[in-house]
Amino acid sequence: MTEPETLPEVRPEAPPRQPWAGWDTVIRAAGVIISIIATVVTAFLELELSALRIGAFEQMLSGDSPYEGGGAPLPLAVPLAIGANLAIAWFAVTTTGRRWAVGPPWALWTLLMFAAAGTRSTEGDYLLGATNWVALVMILAGSLTFAVYSYRMILKPLAKPAATGSELSGGV
Repeated sequence: MTEPETLPEVRPEAPPRQPWAGWDTVIRAAGVIISIIATVVTAFLELELSALRIGAFEQMLSGDSPYEGGGAPLPLAVPLAIGANLAIAWFAVTTTGRRWAVGPPWALWTLLMFAAAGTRSTEGDYLLGATNWVALVMILAGSLTFAVYSYRMILKPLAKPAATGSELSGGV
C-alpha cells in the first residue's frame, strides 16, 4: 500500500515592496533643507544686486569693482527676489506635500533682509540704507511673493484622499 501524497503547503506571497517605501520622510526633510539653503543663497545674491548701478558695467570693463559705478540704480534684485521666492515656495510645498513648508524659507528670508537693513557697518552706515530704493522695493516684493503664494494656498481647497473599495460609504 502506498502512502497518500501530500501537497506542498502554499503560503500567500507578500505584496512586492515598493523600492521607495519609507523614503517619504527623507524626501520631505531634504525638501525643507534644500529650500532653506536656496533661500540663503538667493537672499545674499539679491542683497548684492540691490547695490548695483548702471555705471557698474563700465567699471567692470575697466577692471574695477562693480559697486563703485555711478548712475541710476539697476533694479535687477526686484525681479530676482520675486522669481526666486516664488520658485522656493513652490519647491518647498511640492517636495514636502505640506503647506507649512513655505514658512521656514519665508521666515528665514525675512529675517535675513531685516538683519541686512538694520545692521551698521564699522563706519556707522547701514548695509541697506533708506536711500537705496531698490533694496526697499526688493524687501517688500520678496516678502509679498511669499505672502501671496501662501494666500493662494489658503484659498485652494484641501485635496481629498482617493476613495478605495475598503472604505465605508456614508448613509444608512
